[in-house]
Amino acid sequence: MSGNAQGPVLAVSNLSKSYGPTRVLADVDLSVQPSQVVVVIGPSGSGKTTLLRCCNGLEVADRGRIEVCGTTLFSDGRLLRDSELNALRTRVGMVFQSFNLFPHLTVLQNVTIGPRRIRRKAPSEAVEQARALLHKVGLADKADALPGTLSGGQKQRVAIARALAMEPQLMLFDEPTSALDPELVGEVLQVMKALARDGMTMLLVTHEMNFAREVADVVVVMDHGRTVESGPPSTIFSAPSQARTRAFLQAVIER
Repeated sequence: MSGNAQGPVLAVSNLSKSYGPTRVLADVDLSVQPSQVVVVIGPSGSGKTTLLRCCNGLEVADRGRIEVCGTTLFSDGRLLRDSELNALRTRVGMVFQSFNLFPHLTVLQNVTIGPRRIRRKAPSEAVEQARALLHKVGLADKADALPGTLSGGQKQRVAIARALAMEPQLMLFDEPTSALDPELVGEVLQVMKALARDGMTMLLVTHEMNFAREVADVVVVMDHGRTVESGPPSTIFSAPSQARTRAFLQAVIER
């Protein structure tokens, strides 16, 4: 499901970005291999979301390099041209904190619009694919519903199905459960666990530590725009090498 078997699907090197005098990313290095799940954790304001948005060209860094699906997205302060960027984004799905569904379209129309308009799929093929994806995320019975009638968890599962409809090589998740009521978080995490089991390549930012421990191949800890440490969840959660990681985990797990 994730391409570019010759190297990482995503490679970030020496990435730095500032907003005025505030440095939000400081020489960040990160890579995601095919079929790997990389989870980024850290305190609010540590640069996690900015990093993710840079990896899809939604934010432009000041310096460094980003390679996505074998294409240089960003290098030496320069981003891909719009036409190339749009082509690359068809291979990179992104799920945001807010669901960003089209409120006037049904669930089925929300999922089919990208494949029909961008990938030029035949309507019948797009609908067949969309129904299969809605079944995958447990929403087959909501195909004709409008987003306004759905719960937050259902909306986020539609957003995941919509991203998957573009058949991405890489999925980016920006705190996909942070806007949900606590009782709705589990249904979204179950869908993401299923994607991980299916071998989807994912980079995700989350505050759900148990989920990170269970699903991640690699956990990256960020603080003040830097990667503090990274490693398998067994190491990061049980024997972190950095005092900053220990303090962060103690604060969030005891809360």
